[in-house]
Amino acid sequence: MAKIFYDSDTDLSLLKGKKVGVIGFGSQGHAHALNLHDSGVEVAVGLYPGSKSWSAVQASGLKVGTVDDVSRDSDIIMILVPDQVQKQVYDDHIAPYLTPGKTLMFAHGFNIHFGRIQAPEGVDVSMIAPKGPGHLVRRVYTEGGGVPGLVAIHQDASETALQTALAYGKGIGAARSGILMTTFLEETETDLFGEQAILCGGLTQMILNAFETLIEAGYQPESAYFETFHEVKLIVDLMYEGGMAKMRDSISDTAEYGDYTRGPRVSPPSQKAEMKKILEEIQSGQFAREWILENQAGQPHFRALRRRGAEHMIEQVGGEVRKMMGWLNPGKK
Repeated sequence: MAKIFYDSDTDLSLLKGKKVGVIGFGSQGHAHALNLHDSGVEVAVGLYPGSKSWSAVQASGLKVGTVDDVSRDSDIIMILVPDQVQKQVYDDHIAPYLTPGKTLMFAHGFNIHFGRIQAPEGVDVSMIAPKGPGHLVRRVYTEGGGVPGLVAIHQDASETALQTALAYGKGIGAARSGILMTTFLEETETDLFGEQAILCGGLTQMILNAFETLIEAGYQPESAYFETFHEVKLIVDLMYEGGMAKMRDSISDTAEYGDYTRGPRVSPPSQKAEMKKILEEIQSGQFAREWILENQAGQPHFRALRRRGAEHMIEQVGGEVRKMMGWLNPGKK
């Protein structure tokens, strides 16, 4: 069984007298910085000059400076910019200030695991990865709870890297629910696989296939949207709260029978075989190389795929149907 750390296993005082620099103020960046600040940790946010987030950081009451300035002045540096720009930000604005005794942290292991970033000796390299989007990390913290997280140690120069990482995890609220011990390899490969095979890639493609099947059979787009898209959240929420058992206990016997008998037909053994291929591509570094080259080329294929997705009928129909749901956009008629 995995080792899980809770509040009682962590010591926030280890961050006392230390300066934490959070690089980036996006989804995760704003949550980490604000939660740490509210936990009594000295925090500064590092941004590029002219960043649109600069005023937002100032309005939140946090210190803000350039990535160079924050990296130079911080004892602990958490990189929370997108994977594809981390190496450049690190090489140009962080590495020059990584002196022995400092800690370099990540919330995803991509650039460490695939060798894109290699920290110098004498520097701790660790990870605290909340298992939820930034807005949830912030909201749950303000409500007195915490989103669970993962912790991993890549380089333990001080021999106290784990304790420091756990203190950081406590500061953002993760230890309130539990911080699971893992490795950079495991976090990176399972995270990429989950995104591609089910959470994003698998789920969205299945929704599109189901929607198109109903449209091609002559059903109304709005009806197809409700049945193949809208109700996904209702089902997932039930599984999130109580597993597949709660979901099946909450639906009709007809739906449950269809679940057991038809589900395997749309997820046959060939699908699992393809999932294994996707995992192999991640493990071998093939996906990482592909994504790195795509970014070096200016993201032409990625941008075309994004545009094609935005133009799909399901997005147009969904936009109209969601106008019926006033609770999604309070204050709008």
